[in-house]
Parts: sequence; C-alpha cells; structure tokens
Amino acid sequence: MDRLPLIAGNWKMNKTYQEAEELLNGLVKGIDNNLEDREVLICPPFPFIDLAVKLTEKTPIKVGAQNLFWEEEGAFTGEVSGKMLNSIGCKYVIVGHSERREYFQENDVLLSKKLKIALNNNLVPILCVGENLPQREAGQEKDVVKSQIINALDGFIAEEIKKMVIAYEPIWAIGTGKTATPEQAQEMHNFIRLTIADKYGFDSAEEVRILYGGSVKPDNIDQLMSQMDIDGALVGGASLKAESFLRIINFQ
Repeated sequence: MDRLPLIAGNWKMNKTYQEAEELLNGLVKGIDNNLEDREVLICPPFPFIDLAVKLTEKTPIKVGAQNLFWEEEGAFTGEVSGKMLNSIGCKYVIVGHSERREYFQENDVLLSKKLKIALNNNLVPILCVGENLPQREAGQEKDVVKSQIINALDGFIAEEIKKMVIAYEPIWAIGTGKTATPEQAQEMHNFIRLTIADKYGFDSAEEVRILYGGSVKPDNIDQLMSQMDIDGALVGGASLKAESFLRIINFQ
C-alpha cells in the first residue's frame, strides 16, 4: 500500500520566542500550500507550540510535541499532559527519543504508558527506537531494536499499532554528522516492519510508517527516501533553518 511520507522536524531545546517566530515565518513563506503527497510536522519546545499552531494554521504544516506525561492530570509539577497538548492543537507527540532514554532514564515500560496516553488523547505517537555505537559494533542492533519495539508495544492491539509512527534513530548517527547508509537504514526499517508483522499482522506492518532519524540533511534525504521501507524522516539540526528543512520537505 502507499504510505503517505512524513517529514518531521524536532527542534529539541533550541530557539528563543523571537527566533522560533522567525523560523516559523520562513517555513510558512516557503512551503507549498498545495502539498498533498507528503505530510509535514514540526515539534517545537512546549513554550512555542501555541505560536506554531497559530502561525501554521493555513498551511499543510502540522504541529506536535517532543514529550508528554504518562498520566491524564494531577500533582505532577513541571509535566505536560496529552489532554493539554490536544487542547492547543497538537496532532503528534514524540515518545522515547534516545535523549529521553539516555538523560531521563525512560524505559520501555514507561514509554508504553506514554503511548497509551497519546492515543487516548487523539495524538499520533512517534515511537523512537535505535541502537548505540557499541551495540552496533557488537552486532546487537537488531536484538536491541526488536526488544524496544516488543516491550513498548506490549498490550496494544493491531488497530492501535496502525495509528502509530515508528522512528528508527541509530543513536551513533544523531548529531554526529554520521549517517547510516541508505542500505543500512533500509535493512533496519525492513526488519522493524517484519517484527511488527510477526506480532501484529501483515496489515499493521504495511500501514505503519517508519521514519529514519540520524543526521538527516538536504544532501542525503533523496537517497534515504528512495528506499522501499523508509516512509519519512525525523529531522534534528537541519530542521532549525527554514531553507534546509524546506529542501528536506521537498525531497525528490
């Protein structure tokens, strides 16, 4: 089946309000408002989400969040709920980015709760999976990724899996300038799809979109997107400049 490509920009912890406004205006000015053959998403820091929703209102650009809490509401100082994100116009949320796993010790059991909360609040979760350099060098990358997928998706049914997006991010390629070759990325994307098919059925595996995230740039996006099982990109640094992100959006 044809899966609509998704190009997502993860701003991480970058930009002031004024800088965010400038970047958003650049994207709004440069994007093709008749874009129908691909989906575009930006995930700014929490303080800029409302601004992003308002400035992109009449464009194809959708807005998501970089994280959410695993409960609906309550005495959780400093946290942000799925209900809050939905109420201000968020459509997506990133779950389990490698930086959340590393710096905040988020594990698969916790991420499973976040996925459930996201779906309960009509947010499309983008579940991030991927191996680090020692794991890759030891030949453990497939075992690591399979374990992350199976554990995080434990308890979900096939219809719920179809509502999710998975992002494969080789941790050794994030912010390092290194990129998995298109062939390496395709191999892992195909493995992820087969893993989902084995547990949730062929239909789910065919519908779920799998993004590549790991030093995606204007000069490698075309090659990456030419691979059969790569359905889009989760873009970090290159999403912080309108010119480079627009080039990635307009991949050939």
